[in-house]
Amino acid sequence: MSRVYVIRHGRPASTWGGADEDPGLDAEGRAQAEAVTRELLALPPQERPTRVVSSPLKRCRETAQPFADALGVPVEIDPRVGEIPTPAALTAAERPAWLRQAFDGRWDEVVGDLDYVAWTQSVAAALAEHDGAAVFSHFVALNAAVSAATGDPKVAVFRPDHCSLTVFEIAGDRLILARKGREAHSQVL
Repeated sequence: MSRVYVIRHGRPASTWGGADEDPGLDAEGRAQAEAVTRELLALPPQERPTRVVSSPLKRCRETAQPFADALGVPVEIDPRVGEIPTPAALTAAERPAWLRQAFDGRWDEVVGDLDYVAWTQSVAAALAEHDGAAVFSHFVALNAAVSAATGDPKVAVFRPDHCSLTVFEIAGDRLILARKGREAHSQVL
């Protein structure tokens, strides 16, 4: 059975809802990216990812780059593993409240411009296409994948810490959760 390794990005230089809509990593986030690179390189050679895939957002690309450099491969960009699409009518300042409300419920209760249950399935399908890759993604997308893999309808299935590593096995076109990554000790929102 094949695997995909999904890593939440390192700590960004600003929080969501802040002035910078696409922040890179702060100093701690860069250190976290180096640490997860060491963690991935320490895997047995037959289990080690050979490709690097990232969300298009800067914090994910910057988290992915040290591992890509270590492997000598490019970072492949896949928008399907990016942030949850925010309803078009919301401003950046309104997004945090929308996310907080979503985190308290189920995927079929999320209010927005699309079917968020289908979005969870699309994230899982994208990850299943990245056999043997380390995929650098986001808190909500990672929760979507775990939800799809386990059938848990909750939006906040777990609270992955920055640079935590979650492992999925791939069976055909579906994901099976093999191991959740390290959880954050503090409130993410």
